[in-house]
Amino acid sequence: MVEVFKTNVQTRHHARLLLQQIHRTFAQYRANFDLDDCDNILRIESATDFISAAELIMLLRTAGFQAEVLPDELVPAAGGSA
Repeated sequence: MVEVFKTNVQTRHHARLLLQQIHRTFAQYRANFDLDDCDNILRIESATDFISAAELIMLLRTAGFQAEVLPDELVPAAGGSA
């Protein structure tokens, strides 16, 4: 399972510190930031079928940052009309 978050994390230093905290708190998660993306993406991957978005958002909030789940975008079928 993969969950993607929009964040206000802007520096690599803060991203590194947050990744350390995420990996300590959620050992089963693989996490990374894409600070080059306009949404300062936090991507979480889990081998299980569950990612606790609320707990991750709270972890970032406690550290002074904001995060929100980015909704999955539906891609229309080729050749179809809406």
